[in-house]
Amino acid sequence: MRRRFRFSYPNMDSLPDAILQYILSNLTEAKDVASCNCVSKRWKESTDSVKSIKFPRNSFENISDVALSDAIVLKMISSFHRLEELVLYSPFTSKGLGSWLSHVSQSLKLLELRMENLATDEALVEGPLKLDCIGVVKGLETLKLWGVLMMSPPKWDLFPKLRCLEIVGARMDDNALGSALRACPNLSSLLLLACEGVKSISISLPFLEHCKLDFYGQGNTLLSLTAPRIVSLDVQGCSWISVPETSFLKNLSIANVSGRVYMVQFRNLSSLESLSVRGVQWCWDALTTILEQGRDVKHLFMKVEFTGNEALQPFPEIDFVEFFKNHPKLQKFDIHGAMFAALCQKNSLKKLETGFEIGCLEEVVITVRSPLNAEQKMNTLESLVRYAKGLRRMVIRVLRMKSNHSSADDFCDDICKFHHMNKHLVHIE
Repeated sequence: MRRRFRFSYPNMDSLPDAILQYILSNLTEAKDVASCNCVSKRWKESTDSVKSIKFPRNSFENISDVALSDAIVLKMISSFHRLEELVLYSPFTSKGLGSWLSHVSQSLKLLELRMENLATDEALVEGPLKLDCIGVVKGLETLKLWGVLMMSPPKWDLFPKLRCLEIVGARMDDNALGSALRACPNLSSLLLLACEGVKSISISLPFLEHCKLDFYGQGNTLLSLTAPRIVSLDVQGCSWISVPETSFLKNLSIANVSGRVYMVQFRNLSSLESLSVRGVQWCWDALTTILEQGRDVKHLFMKVEFTGNEALQPFPEIDFVEFFKNHPKLQKFDIHGAMFAALCQKNSLKKLETGFEIGCLEEVVITVRSPLNAEQKMNTLESLVRYAKGLRRMVIRVLRMKSNHSSADDFCDDICKFHHMNKHLVHIE
């Protein structure tokens, strides 16, 4: 008679401590962490070692009482021994937030909150209180806020360890924003995205390296930035920009799709490698200033439709030879409509001479929107291929050609012939 052997599977309690801790360290969703309590007593007791927790938007979709969801969050947070990261996208009250943060104020390093202060009238009373609650967590290293109302200075003392501040979707006052930034003197990364209501702001952050500022509105914000270590700067929505210390600046992007860029002041752009200028209208002095100071850039992106101090005006002629001589290190040139047209005027190519060469240019992306001056534009395209000896790729984008005249068809035919003659270089989109 054959003997029967019963094979026993190890239960979850038999897992080595190292493996259990590894599993729990990779669980960040609140529902997953809560489910661990149902596995076994040992697992339930081990969840106190969780260091990071996230409450998604739908965490309490079946609970209509926000006070009850606040209590659930508090119960979970209180069970953790040393919570370092808290991400909360579900609705909450200022009272609930205050109670949670008081429990983790000594250990929390990262805090990300969906504030939801902009959509309701309640925000006018409650919004600043939520911001005030954050002030108790003085050891924060990263703070990310979504949907913020900041019409009065938050009651923040100082965040000496805060290195990264991100605010996305906000309505704020100049004084309130300035006060908040002064409480974060050691920032190395700052992101303000879709921020409405800022008219004039002066920022001084000695350790700031990466900065993205997107001011939503009429495009007339005044910006003064003092950041001697700045490496990357992206500014949207400003008409007047002053950044006196830029010795380490490598990447610069300035855009204004709602208003006009009147003035840009940069003292030193000798380290600049990438420059992007975009917008409907730039004053010509501002545009020429930034191009002259960025003569050593390797990547230049230009999408400006008009110039002029008041009324919209077309670009003046730009000498083809002088432009590339003034940008000898240019490797990639992304050029749109108006700037390309300025390089294609009657006298733009008159200085072409034997021995002229565009030494470093490797890639050109050209967006064409009009068949006007088609012959001059074709001459410019041919000159780029002829004089850029290191050119490896040219992309021609024909975008919404605004003409019902046969000249548009003729121009497209010329581009196709040009492509056929330079198949190894030219691509049409």
